[in-house]
Amino acid sequence: LNQSARLNSAYASAFVAEPQRAKDMQAKALKHAKRAVCLGIKNGCDLSRRPFRKYEVWLSSIGLQDVPLLYQLGSTWASWIQANSDNFVAIAQLGRVKSLMARVIELNESYDYGGAHLYMGVFETIVPPGLGGRPEVGKKHFERAISLSKGNHLLTKVMYADQYARLMFDRVLHDYLLNEVLTADPRVKGLTLMNVIARQQAKELLD
Repeated sequence: LNQSARLNSAYASAFVAEPQRAKDMQAKALKHAKRAVCLGIKNGCDLSRRPFRKYEVWLSSIGLQDVPLLYQLGSTWASWIQANSDNFVAIAQLGRVKSLMARVIELNESYDYGGAHLYMGVFETIVPPGLGGRPEVGKKHFERAISLSKGNHLLTKVMYADQYARLMFDRVLHDYLLNEVLTADPRVKGLTLMNVIARQQAKELLD
């Protein structure tokens, strides 16, 4: 279930351009991720309907051994929200995902090349400061993710450029990050496909 969630979500995010198909695949991925957590972590069922305070208490009970399941739920949940960004019901669940990723950082911030910091960076830079965004907090998360992956997770630099540098109209930082991606070797164990996609995205953003 966990692997199915990861593959469906990653495929939909990277390769599916048709909005409804992407929504359907992300819904399938989220269903499997939630089922995996329900089966694999104590009291892990019905998390999206649980009162938020009880949800946070449950998160505080999670241990290091549960990070893989917890992180996959968070990343899949975030991708589902992105695919349904026109749906206020979906957007309202962002707070649960942020709390989840914050807990992953507390337990093992280096998991998946600092992936939880990457997601937190995106969450904090979705909107400008005037609408509640915290771009400087997001910047720190992006930089920490880059540090934890030793610069090998190229998507982090792409998202840093796209989400933070564009939001802050920092053309110098934007182009610097994307040119770093284009000159980097994408061949890294476990990251090669995502890095190739990141290089394609970097070129599009520069163009």
